[in-house]
Amino acid sequence: MAQGNLPPHNFADLSEVEIDHRYRLLIDAVHDYAIFMLDRSGNVASWNPGAQRTKGYSPGEIIGRHFSVFYTEEDALAGKPARLLAAARDCGRAEDEGWRIRKDGSRFWANVVITAVRDEGGDLVGYAKITRDLTDSRRLKELERFAADSALVQSAREDEKKRIARELHDDLGQRISALKMTLAMHEADISKYLAANVSDRMSGIRELATQLDAMATAMRRIAADLRPPMLDDLGLEAALEWMTENFKVHYGIPVQCEIDADQLHLNDLAAISLFRVVQEALTNIARHAKASHVAVTLSTHEKECDLRICDDGVGIPAESELRPDAFGMRGMRERIAQLGGRLSVVSGPGQGVTVVAKVPLSRITVPS
Repeated sequence: MAQGNLPPHNFADLSEVEIDHRYRLLIDAVHDYAIFMLDRSGNVASWNPGAQRTKGYSPGEIIGRHFSVFYTEEDALAGKPARLLAAARDCGRAEDEGWRIRKDGSRFWANVVITAVRDEGGDLVGYAKITRDLTDSRRLKELERFAADSALVQSAREDEKKRIARELHDDLGQRISALKMTLAMHEADISKYLAANVSDRMSGIRELATQLDAMATAMRRIAADLRPPMLDDLGLEAALEWMTENFKVHYGIPVQCEIDADQLHLNDLAAISLFRVVQEALTNIARHAKASHVAVTLSTHEKECDLRICDDGVGIPAESELRPDAFGMRGMRERIAQLGGRLSVVSGPGQGVTVVAKVPLSRITVPS
């Protein structure tokens, strides 16, 4: 209906509304904030719909009661409500953030502003109190802080793995090589004093050499599992090809590795995170999938990097609920989330499992 044709009982202009009634209309229209008045003693004198929505009390249940009912038992016993009123009275305004209590006893995190209200003569007549529920905002900040802490822990772990792998390779590897050289020299020296027909008595030394070779092989495998040197030296593509080839040799399962990501210059976090996701997925396949073929693909599409690990195994049973922490899924999701991406799992009974990670290129690449 046009403004000029308003019914007689409606106001055509806010100027026709008394100022007090105008404020009441405004306050009652606000549902996202609890806005109410307190008398000089701190008793609730008015109650808007936002207050009822936030705190759970109807006007009849709360008007006349002291506002300390909204505070936790600890804060009430410590005198916090009285201190806030005194601060508002003396300074004109007091602001606070903390836990507050709803009618049903549940807690919510609130931002509270209490303002002293005075008459024309300057005498205190009461307080205006505005409360905003910040529980969701606080929870989001906590999640962001947890994600940041988790990323730091993950980074520290990778740095430590890198350090240990380097020490294994450089220190222990060199010591094993030195032992082999020393053993070979002793074998050569001893053989000079033995007749050819008693050379079989050198079998113990040869067995030691064989054990040292096995030790060196195990050391290289452990170091590579901790941090494959080719990931740092040659990049993710070479590291994935090395990992899938080793998987094929170790488990006898053919693996197709396809990388269609030319000029993909990944930062350190992205390279190790994507590598670990493939590593975890292949571990799960070896343990659970009973697969006869695996495919690992890494590609880029417009502004996104797409990583997929597919198998043709038994899949996930329909009656099984994929828990967030099942099969290392939590760690994989966290790694991809730290890159600003998302990880999903597609499966069905007898249809294998496909792990898909999509990550924005802007978060994982460095300038070429």
